Amino acid sequence: MEYVYAAMLLHKAGQKVDEASVKKVLEAAGVKADEARIKALVASLEGVNIDEAIEKAATVAAPAAAAPAASSEAPKAEKKEEKKEEKAEENAAGLGALFG
Repeated sequence: MEYVYAAMLLHKAGQKVDEASVKKVLEAAGVKADEARIKALVASLEGVNIDEAIEKAATVAAPAAAAPAASSEAPKAEKKEEKKEEKAEENAAGLGALFG
């Protein structure tokens, strides 16, 4: 997770997310950097619009947080919506798997 945080920090600071930068951030945080994981992270982020990915993840997480409160009101309608939300969460989880 710290590798993803390093990439997000670099992106937020307007810096290029490359292997050297990620390694510097990790080492500054006291994390022993694994070169293979850094290379995999940078390769998987190549061509990804990070702002768009964060926005999509936030929109998927928000309805999922509200689902438990609404589920007691309309069980049949909610089951269908829950299945759709679960599928959306699974799709978003796939993005998270890229970051280890």
